[in-house]
Amino acid sequence: MASGGIGGYIKHHLENNKLELVEGSTFWTVHVDSVIYTLITAVVFLGFFGYIAKNAKSGVPSKSQNFVEMIIKFVNEQVNDLFHYKSKVVAPLALSIFVWVFLMNFMDLVPVDLLPAAGMAVGIDYMRVVPSTDLNITFGMSFAVILLVMYYNFTKKGPVGYAKEYFGHPFEAKGPVGKILVLLPNTLLNTVETIAKPVSLGLRLFGNLYAGELIFMLIAVFTLGYGLEQLLSFGGIIMIIAQFLLGLMWALFHILIITLQAFIFMMLSVVYLAQSHDTGH
Repeated sequence: MASGGIGGYIKHHLENNKLELVEGSTFWTVHVDSVIYTLITAVVFLGFFGYIAKNAKSGVPSKSQNFVEMIIKFVNEQVNDLFHYKSKVVAPLALSIFVWVFLMNFMDLVPVDLLPAAGMAVGIDYMRVVPSTDLNITFGMSFAVILLVMYYNFTKKGPVGYAKEYFGHPFEAKGPVGKILVLLPNTLLNTVETIAKPVSLGLRLFGNLYAGELIFMLIAVFTLGYGLEQLLSFGGIIMIIAQFLLGLMWALFHILIITLQAFIFMMLSVVYLAQSHDTGH
């Protein structure tokens, strides 16, 4: 248990395990726990889906195969509704985003003290197990999506076509003078929109999961510092029951939140990719 009461407990649980590549530099600091759990969830995703694909049967499929096929069908339907172009990348990318983000979010349902306590038992003082509560992870994913969007903007529309769209919309004008007058507002609006896309994409996921993580911590502090005698008292038993019921209700509701956030991240990514293929302007 971290010292400092409730404040110290929460502060300790919100601290990442950091590795400074350059001493004293915040920029050159790696959040080791976030990276490790991001890789673990990626391995779980690839391993499970790879195993199902390798052992897929055309006759009577297993429950696991049915489950994976249901997810793939669901993602394909969403992609087909939004993305009306030919691409070998978008559907697999959407599937990867949805499942991977869901698994990272799902780590929030692991009892809040379980893995950090196991880490402290082997000398790891700080451990945050939910990668999507780390801005570095959520921004990393969102900026990767936007880089792919920019790539398609240039390759599908061409540098000239993309420049015409960027500097010539949303305000349109005829004649040299009119085009010069709308150049500045168009540039400002499109620049703000371009920056806002990855920022909002990353912040939305981070904010929702960070809030969920805090609520689990607040529920956990109900019996923080209680000794065995206090836990076995009437008041202690009431607190344990209240803690269990609140934790259970929030966990059940949180299943909806983590699924919804994975879905939103996937859908917005597909929408942005569809816009990058749109040559209508």
